[in-house]
Amino acid sequence: MIKHKKSASKSSGKGQIRIIAGTHRGRRLPVLLADGLRPTTDRVKETVFNWLMPYLPEAKCLDCFAGSGGLGFEALSRGAKKVTMVELHKPAAQQLKANGKTLKADNLTVANTDALSFLTTATEQFDLVFLDPPFRQNLIEKSANLLNQGWLAEQALIYVEMESELSEQTLLPSNWQLLKEKTAGQVSYRLYQTTNAN
Repeated sequence: MIKHKKSASKSSGKGQIRIIAGTHRGRRLPVLLADGLRPTTDRVKETVFNWLMPYLPEAKCLDCFAGSGGLGFEALSRGAKKVTMVELHKPAAQQLKANGKTLKADNLTVANTDALSFLTTATEQFDLVFLDPPFRQNLIEKSANLLNQGWLAEQALIYVEMESELSEQTLLPSNWQLLKEKTAGQVSYRLYQTTNAN
């Protein structure tokens, strides 16, 4: 979704994201330069996907607030079986679809809708979820609780990116076990895995 932080490099109304590794390694994709777009930086993305490397092959992934699609496209490049991106901002969603066609990614689905509405009714289960919503809109806890209502496969992984000042205050489901955690400036990023305890 459209988020708050520095945007990608500016040129002619569009920026770029770079796929770091995998089938599309080094590929640069255009992203919409909208106010508040906050792509995950390459440095953070590299760390996160080092964490995720053992789990990505054949994983079904959900990117709840896709924005530039940087996380979802990286997952696709690294062997994810399927990626579903949810993005409310129509032009950004259209760019995600166009980039999917560029990559010939027939295992990509883009839903142009509000993530909280999308998560209201579980229709399938995912092995990996990216939860990186707009900052300062109190969306982490709401999204996490909805995800816990049938969206998560057994021992699913959930990547969460949030404001560092909120990291100690955010109440996530009790069955989410923290595996990894780092902070980069104003951003705290964490990897959780679901357990059997609710």
